[in-house]
Amino acid sequence: MKLLIIGGVAGGATAAARARRLNENAEIILFERGEYISFANCGLPYYIGEVIKKRDSLFVTTVDAFKKRYNIDIRVFTEVTAIDRKNKRVAVRHVQTGETYHEPYDKIILSPGAEPFVPSIEGIHCNNIFNLRNIPDSDRIKKFVDEQKPETAVVVGGGFIGLEMAENLVIRGVKTTIVEKSDQVMPSLDNEMASFLSAHLKEKNVACLLGEGIQSFSQVNGKLRAHTDAGRELDCDLAILSIGVKPENRLAREAELNISPKGGIRVSATMQTSDPDIYAVGDAVEVTDYGTGFSAMTALAGPANKQGRIAADNVMGRSSIFRGTLGTSVVKIFELTVASTGANERFLKNNNIPFLVSYTHSGSHASYYPGAEMMAIKLLFSPSSGKVLGAQIIGKQGVDKRIDILATAIHGSMTVYDLEELELAYAPPYSSAKDPVNIAGFVAVNILKGDVRNINWNELFDLDPGTDVLIDLRNNDELKQVGAIANAMHIPLPELRDRLTELDPEKNYILFCAIGLRGYVGYRILSQKGFNARNLSGGYKTLLGAQEKIMAESPGTPLWKAE
Repeated sequence: MKLLIIGGVAGGATAAARARRLNENAEIILFERGEYISFANCGLPYYIGEVIKKRDSLFVTTVDAFKKRYNIDIRVFTEVTAIDRKNKRVAVRHVQTGETYHEPYDKIILSPGAEPFVPSIEGIHCNNIFNLRNIPDSDRIKKFVDEQKPETAVVVGGGFIGLEMAENLVIRGVKTTIVEKSDQVMPSLDNEMASFLSAHLKEKNVACLLGEGIQSFSQVNGKLRAHTDAGRELDCDLAILSIGVKPENRLAREAELNISPKGGIRVSATMQTSDPDIYAVGDAVEVTDYGTGFSAMTALAGPANKQGRIAADNVMGRSSIFRGTLGTSVVKIFELTVASTGANERFLKNNNIPFLVSYTHSGSHASYYPGAEMMAIKLLFSPSSGKVLGAQIIGKQGVDKRIDILATAIHGSMTVYDLEELELAYAPPYSSAKDPVNIAGFVAVNILKGDVRNINWNELFDLDPGTDVLIDLRNNDELKQVGAIANAMHIPLPELRDRLTELDPEKNYILFCAIGLRGYVGYRILSQKGFNARNLSGGYKTLLGAQEKIMAESPGTPLWKAE
């Protein structure tokens, strides 16, 4: 058995190590066109920000150490330029010397990864415009920041890398502006959840220009100038392009392997391509979304590692399948932790998948133990079965723990009824007797059982001022501290039963409080007293999170303008 692995890092290096563990006698060659076979891509922004102090900390292993442990022929600075499927050989070129040769194979595992998307715009090759994909990229950016001491930067794109780079540039004292073509940062989130993050970035003096794209770059008086399609001109010392990635599929395409319309290499559950002797893993492949069964492409290290292991299993004759990806992710942006798993609302709507939504706000641990922080949870679930479809969480402490629980729930095809019953670890420093995941389950089940009729923030636009009345159930001090909604009746929850005579049975009442709990209690009171009522899911806090979106779509609408 002669196995060629084309590309290292998460998928390729994992496949090589697994293949050797399964077959001590196989000839295994790993080709890597760069210098490094296994490094921490996700750590690169933090090295630039000097959160990670030592460059060597980025290396998962070295070429020499990997060779010694696994007895693998590793050829760095070596690029595979073509796959000759008919003659079962690849064309190889040494990057530094230009030497070319052919290498025969029995099996191939492709792990080419993805490359940064670089737009075809004027000035894109100006000095001081950087991409961040690998160690040499991070070296160039860090050298520039260290030596040139830039004062200003523009980050183009508000995804994972763009936001992490913005944070780390700010840490280095660089005033940073994010320019994002869509109307929100962090595309894995839905808009109202992303708005919490936008607000936090502004608190940290990071300007976010949403709904604007970069039209061109130019050099003006020794400065880099970014021109947006809204007519804005931004002078800066450097720019980071983080617009997204595209699968590096040239080898596969030229070898006439099946490629999806999105550019991903099509593979089976065994990671086998349309050629039975060629497998593919990582950012370049199209796989299945585990929760919905639709095709998906996920540029994440976790799935790439698993796919590398599975491909090696099958190459070496051990049956193994990849059941799909949830796209589970977590990112730290200044003091916030932002996490998501499964489908978001846009995906479900675009694919006509029925769903319901609940919003909850819970403490990271028991409120009476010092240091508890609130986290916002958006849960998406099936209206028929209650199956969990997706989740998004924003907060400070404990977010990673809860998103992992919900990712496990989706992987196990669990329902919101199961979330109610989960027995999770509890001690005051870590959680509450009713964990935030339990709370999310309780609220979702209340919706399914008809114990509450909710209204979501985006449905408020459709209210009829003649028949629909908002009731604010919060206390007076809360209104003074946080703000109120114009035209809403104010009846603190403890007074509601005594003031029912002020209500009109012919009206529809929308109840809200800070996070939705008192709204639910108020709903139970009014609904059993014969009133038509609904509860604002997630309360005023969720509405505030979505305020940017609301005001952008309907500027000056008095009903939703906080006083």
